Amino acid sequence: MNETMQNILTRRSIRQYKPDPVPRELIDQVVLAGTYAPTARGMQSPIILAITDKEIRDRLARANAEFTDKEGEDPFHGAPVVLVVLADKSKPNHVYDGSLVMANLMLAAHALGLGSCWINRARQVFERPEWQELLRSLGVEGEYEGIANCILGYPDGPAPEADPRKENYVYYI
Repeated sequence: MNETMQNILTRRSIRQYKPDPVPRELIDQVVLAGTYAPTARGMQSPIILAITDKEIRDRLARANAEFTDKEGEDPFHGAPVVLVVLADKSKPNHVYDGSLVMANLMLAAHALGLGSCWINRARQVFERPEWQELLRSLGVEGEYEGIANCILGYPDGPAPEADPRKENYVYYI
């Protein structure tokens, strides 16, 4: 089996991280992979916020937790890096485009020995005025919808086993 297929088949969502910082060079490689995700008509509607600042990361975690029944817990499972994927609402396929970016981010992280996990509620958090203000302060213009949060870090423990694939997953015609 080739390396790409092996990477796809062995990637898992990691929900426990070491506090160790992730080197900028690795984050840059993961983000680069995200920027090469396919997008509808090549419009490149998504953007990525690479959050490594602990104070902002923790503020984002608290905001995210407000939309769960587990307020007070860390929805980012201790991961030191959060890559927030947002996409331009004016593009008709922005949610699909952002989802493809997320897939590339998670596969690249795994290929580089990092753990990752898709965390929801980016849409709800980035609808709030204080987070819209953060985007404006970065020079982001236009209307962006939060697609998801990709948490990154070094796994603290073994990756979970894959569930068996369901029957009738594929139908050939």
